[in-house]
Amino acid sequence: MSSSNPVAQAEAYYDSSDADAFYSTIWGGNDIHIGIYENPDDDIALASHRTVEHMASMLPALSKHHRIIDLGAGYGGSARFLAGQVGCHVTCLNLSETQNESNRRLTTRDGMADRVQVLHGSFEDIPEPDDSFDVIWSQDAILHSGDRLRVLDEASRVLRTPGHFIFTDPMQSDACPQGVLQPILDRIHLNSLGCPAFYRAELGKRGFEERGWLDLTHQMRTHYARVGATLRDRYDEMVERCSHEYVDNMLQGLNHWVVGADKGHLTWGIFHFARPDAE
Repeated sequence: MSSSNPVAQAEAYYDSSDADAFYSTIWGGNDIHIGIYENPDDDIALASHRTVEHMASMLPALSKHHRIIDLGAGYGGSARFLAGQVGCHVTCLNLSETQNESNRRLTTRDGMADRVQVLHGSFEDIPEPDDSFDVIWSQDAILHSGDRLRVLDEASRVLRTPGHFIFTDPMQSDACPQGVLQPILDRIHLNSLGCPAFYRAELGKRGFEERGWLDLTHQMRTHYARVGATLRDRYDEMVERCSHEYVDNMLQGLNHWVVGADKGHLTWGIFHFARPDAE
C-alpha cells in the first residue's frame, strides 16, 4: 500500500487495540463518524447512523445497478446500509485491517458479502480502474491524508460521468486564524486541515459542480462533547479496555475539537458535488 506518512500513522493508530476498543465500545463499532443529534444526549451510534441516512437522502435515487466506493469505510456501517436499502454494490476502501476484519465479519453476518467488498488500501492510491463507480462516498476520513489533492485526483479518476461525490470532513473554517488549531493538528499528526474553500476550488478545477453544502458545525460540537461525556462516564470501564494514557489523551483531544468549534475555528457538514451532466 502506497501511503504518505500521515496515512501510515493513521493506519497504525486505527489498527491499535486501544483505538479499536474505543471506537467499538464508545462509538458503537458500526458508524464511526460525526453524528446528527436531535437531542444532546442522543445515543452516539444512533446519531452517527442518522448522518448516513441524511447523506443518502441528498443523492438521486440509487438502484441495484449503481456502484459506490466508500473512502475510509471504517467498520462498514454506511456500506451495509446503502447495500441493504437498494441492493447496490459498495466497495469499502479502508487502511485499517483491524477494522476491515470487523467489517467482513459484520457483512457476512448480515448476508451482504455479495454486495459489500472490503479492500485494504489508501485513498491516495485507490486500487480500482478509471471510471469504476457512480458514487464516491466518504465520512470524516480525508482529513487523515497528507496529500488531499491526490485524494481528489483519485476520486475524480475512479468516478464515472455522470457521477456524484458526497462526503463529510472535519475542516478548519475559511477564516480560521493561523496557528490556533495546533493542538488538534499535533494529535492527528497533520500540518493542516482542509476547509470549504479548498474543496470548492479544487473540485471545481477537476470539473465538479457543487450540488449542496449542509453546514452542521453545531453537530460536530455536540458530537465531540457527547463522546467526551460518555468516555468520562465510562472511564473506569475503558481504562480496563484501553491504556490510561490513551483514554486521558482522548479526553483532552475531544475537548480541543469542542473548543475549536465554539471559537468558530472549525466547521463540519455534508458536501455534495457532481459531474456537470449528473442528474
